[in-house]
Amino acid sequence: MSEQDPRPAGTPAATAPPRAAAPARHYPQPLLPLNARNWTLVWYRNFMVWKKLAIPSMIGNLADPMIYLFGLGLGLGLLVGQVHGVPYIAFLAAGTTASSVMMSASFESMYSAFSRMHVQRTWEAIMHAPLTLGDVVLGEIMWAASKAVLSGLAIMLVAGALGYAHMPGALLALPVIVLAGIAFASLAMIVTALAPSYDFFMFYQTLVMTPMLLLSGVFFPLEQLPAGAQAATQVLPLAHAVALIRPIMLGRPIDDLALHALVLGAYAAAALVLALVLLRRRLLR
Repeated sequence: MSEQDPRPAGTPAATAPPRAAAPARHYPQPLLPLNARNWTLVWYRNFMVWKKLAIPSMIGNLADPMIYLFGLGLGLGLLVGQVHGVPYIAFLAAGTTASSVMMSASFESMYSAFSRMHVQRTWEAIMHAPLTLGDVVLGEIMWAASKAVLSGLAIMLVAGALGYAHMPGALLALPVIVLAGIAFASLAMIVTALAPSYDFFMFYQTLVMTPMLLLSGVFFPLEQLPAGAQAATQVLPLAHAVALIRPIMLGRPIDDLALHALVLGAYAAAALVLALVLLRRRLLR
């Protein structure tokens, strides 16, 4: 026999107790930016914080590439002489401009963005406003690219002032620097999405950034590499950035302009999408 209902006759059947409301998520959907403007708010927030320490920050970003430029350019340049018909320091200045973009964008997207995401939990606070994860990540990437532009432009201006770059024509390389900054910032954001701690970034620096720095034509022409290595460099974004920036700074025509720009654009778009997917998985789990 089934158990009888203990309630008095005529009593309406009890309804199921209401379910507890699901806790609100801290990281709203959709994944992509809500519009073309919201990310600028994140960019502006980072700019307001950075400008308090702008001078020491710029000195730190410029110290390493300037050491390469003058240490190798003047020292090794005495032994090398000319490369591709220009003094070695002029050849190196263009490569250093591209490498400084990679370094600045990568470090900002890794160390600084990781601090705001994981340590300070700034992202969580921002996303209590009507902003999506896509707004925050795009703002972070564009901010890292902006710092990379400052770094690359500073080296370009120094090289131009010393006669190692064709000015003012070298300024036409700014769109390339912006595109390269976005690409490297997006790639580094993937590493940030996977990083459990700051120590994880050393793997990317040692296994990816350093080989790319040495094999992308920054310090010597790619023709010096074996044929197999030359083919492998064609998948490196820094090699394409150097291939665009160097002829512009030296006032020479660019070979395969569309191909180099397409590769950098593909890296930027694909890395941004992958970074968004990985960050959503990390922050919403």
